[in-house]
Parts: sequence; structure tokens; C-alpha cells
Amino acid sequence: METGDLKKRAAIQPVIRLNRKLKFTGTILKIYEDTVIANGHEAHWDFIHHDGAAAVVPVTAEGKILMVRQFRNALDRETLEIPAGKLDDPKEPKIECAYRELEEETGFRCDKLEYLMSLNTTVAFCDEAIDIFVARNLIPSHQHLDEDEEIYVEEWSVEDLQKLIYSGKMTDAKTVAAIMAYAQKYC
Repeated sequence: METGDLKKRAAIQPVIRLNRKLKFTGTILKIYEDTVIANGHEAHWDFIHHDGAAAVVPVTAEGKILMVRQFRNALDRETLEIPAGKLDDPKEPKIECAYRELEEETGFRCDKLEYLMSLNTTVAFCDEAIDIFVARNLIPSHQHLDEDEEIYVEEWSVEDLQKLIYSGKMTDAKTVAAIMAYAQKYC
């Protein structure tokens, strides 16, 4: 810890996992109950496993960002996000997933993706990891939506997306992180 920290620790006690029990298997995740020794005490922690995902910041020739608007059941509302999706297989390279999701969700493809960043979405209880890429020189194609998907594609300026972030109207973590990282690196 750095000088000036409010709380000093004499020694770091490792957390020891005694057991991991699968409680539920869903379409995109598995939920476990972990029994651990933490700070010398036995505790039960929830753990959600996700195979991983990829996302894309698609940039038009005019410098606008293609965003997708879709209904999110967990929030019971529509959200504005960068295109993203889960890996088809845990061993699928994330860049391949990114190429696929770009075309499926936006109806555009590209010949080259540039790595932007990696992030973990909810570190307190889930291991989901997302790699985010930048797509330029977009080539028109067509959407390949699942039968239960309804996705609308919109063009946005980076400045207007930042206004949504700063006003609290955009809350999707991967999108917020990607837009801010893109703006810092390229704008």
C-alpha cells in the first residue's frame, strides 16, 4: 500500500477456497457457491462464471461511432451500447468473436480490428472478461440477428456519447469504458 493510506495491513492473509459447488447452469453463465476461508473465518461467496465476450467500437469514415440500441431484460429498458457478444466457445479467440458480433449486430464488417483494451465487468462476483477492439473502414453488409433480437443501429459523435456518460444516462460498463478509452486515445 502507498504512504497515506487510511488503513494499513500488517500482513496479507490469502483467501483459501475450500469448495466450489455448481448451483445453476444457464444459457450464458454458471452460478457457483464457494466455501472459503477469508480473514481467518469460513464464508460462503457467490461466484458466476462467464466464458467471456468481445466488443467493438465501430468508427465511420466521418468519425462517428455506430451504437446499438436494444432491450435489456435485467434493466427492463432499452440501452445504448457498443456492439458486443459472448464467445461461441470458451476457446474461441476474442478477436474472431468481435468480427462476428460487429457484422451480426450492425450490418457492417471490416478487414482489420485494432485492440483497444480488456476489462472485467463485475469483479466482486463474476469472472466475465471482455476484449474491446476498434473497427475502421467499415464495409456495408447486413445484420444477422437471433430470432429474439431486435437491435437498432445509430450513429453518434464521441462528444455526445460522453455527454450521456457524464449525465448518468449511459451506464453500461463496457460501453462507458470503451468510449472513454477511445476518446482518450484518438480524439
